[in-house]
Amino acid sequence: MSNILTHFYCTAFWGVGVVASGSLQHVVTTVKDALDDRNLTQLLVFDDSTGKPVDVDFRGKIDDVLKRLGEQFGDLPGTEVNHQPTRRVGRPKLGVVSGEVTLLPRQWEWLKSQPGGASVTLRKLIDEARRAGEKQSNIRESQEATYNFMTTMAGNFHQYEEALRALYAGDLGRFYHFIDDWAPDIRNHIKRLAANAFPEGNL
Repeated sequence: MSNILTHFYCTAFWGVGVVASGSLQHVVTTVKDALDDRNLTQLLVFDDSTGKPVDVDFRGKIDDVLKRLGEQFGDLPGTEVNHQPTRRVGRPKLGVVSGEVTLLPRQWEWLKSQPGGASVTLRKLIDEARRAGEKQSNIRESQEATYNFMTTMAGNFHQYEEALRALYAGDLGRFYHFIDDWAPDIRNHIKRLAANAFPEGNL
């Protein structure tokens, strides 16, 4: 069995209700057992990381379905073998690697005046920038996944456009207000996808 089928998480909807949620293997097996062929043609399976529909061919027995999916997703990024990086020159215990940094004299003076000196200050600045960048990246990815799912499942719902504007404006309170009366399973899944879409402390 392809490893991706147990680590690729998704949610299956039939109409406005959730039929199954979990690994792709679990979802496909569950809906294949629960629904007949006619209902399976109306089923939508969504990638939980992107909010996009997943194309699943439910023809044949469950083993046939899973085999096709294994072939379909077998070359996804992250399924390849991870090789150890080549060790570089530096301090092995700390993993420090030397390199060249070009700065203006006033910038060097400022760095040298900071507690711990230039190297410690540079490392702190880089770590802070990385954390800020990762946070913004998580916000964008969550917004995109929420948008993808909402467009497919709630594009004709009341106050859809207002909810989207609140999503991209980072207004959590208004966003929840606009989706409050939507179908419960769809609303709850949207909240799940949008969990990282808003800055911390935005209520």
